[in-house]
Amino acid sequence: MWPADISPAVLEIDLGAIVANWRLLSARHPAGAVGGVVKADAYGLDAQKVAPALQQAGCRHFFTALLEEALTLRPLLPGAMLAVLDDPIVGTEHVYREQGIVPVLGSLDEIGRWQAEARRAGTSLEAILHIDTGMARLGLMEREVLTLAADPSLLEGISIRYVMTHLVSAEYPEDPLNESQRERFESLAARLPPAPRSLANSSGIFLGSHFASDLARPGAALYGINPTPGEPNPMHPVVRLSARVLAVRALEAGRSVGYNATWRALRPSRIATLGVGYADGWPRSLSNRGAAFFDGRRLALVGRVSMDLTTYDATGLAHLAPGAWLELIGPAQPLAAVAEAAGTNEYEVLTSLGRRYHRVWRGA
Repeated sequence: MWPADISPAVLEIDLGAIVANWRLLSARHPAGAVGGVVKADAYGLDAQKVAPALQQAGCRHFFTALLEEALTLRPLLPGAMLAVLDDPIVGTEHVYREQGIVPVLGSLDEIGRWQAEARRAGTSLEAILHIDTGMARLGLMEREVLTLAADPSLLEGISIRYVMTHLVSAEYPEDPLNESQRERFESLAARLPPAPRSLANSSGIFLGSHFASDLARPGAALYGINPTPGEPNPMHPVVRLSARVLAVRALEAGRSVGYNATWRALRPSRIATLGVGYADGWPRSLSNRGAAFFDGRRLALVGRVSMDLTTYDATGLAHLAPGAWLELIGPAQPLAAVAEAAGTNEYEVLTSLGRRYHRVWRGA
């Protein structure tokens, strides 16, 4: 990696804070283990660094979305359970078996393919069974669960590691869907052979003891995203993004900035340009809405976010010069504030942060 002193922007990632968040979540879920969802490259923060740090802290269960993600992590997580949340693609069953990766099965067809792989291997194979209780994307439907209950031979050769479901609206405690899903999950899981259960996601951990299970699966909260919207964030912030001022120019009243002249100076202005744009994952929707901070002062993002550059109104900051650092994510402007200004959620902002930033890991 190139040194930070030639980079226009630096993304600091606090591995110690991620571990602290995992410990906080574990303390709130004493009924069972707490795993780590490291899909999407650990929400864009480098799963190859995050996952080993969590394992060293005591995490023993990991989830990715894709088989490719799990294959990258398998050598780095000896002895840990590593499972893939997305349904297995036809023909990949032998890869799961050979690499010791646990599939999450969500249909009778997938169960049949995994059972056939167990027969070919001449051994029992572990799997997680996913019951759909309301998300309607992946998972066994009620009729499929009843089919399995009526014919136990359909699960011969499969060792059920966990039975799981995915909560639809756990970040809103008052939503009746939460209790409805919990009851539906308990009812359908009881039809299957006895096995440990996995229910709560990040927000589900905060829904109370009724949502505790043998394994919680937090993702977003590990990375500092608030699992309790509308209340103070109990998690530690994990990322800080700073960018260097490339240029500062004086602008006469009436002059425009950026593509399509969407912003014009109403007074003589000073414009600071940063080397960050939508190619770096800085949302284009922040055009004329976003901000940066310098010495605690807010600088409005003016004009369009372009591919490589953004521009900020630095009028009145005579001491701001090329080379100065502006905060894009940090104490003055948390991730949640960026997401709100961009009209999206924190997940999208975090997972979009690009590879052109110079990355620094703290607490490694």
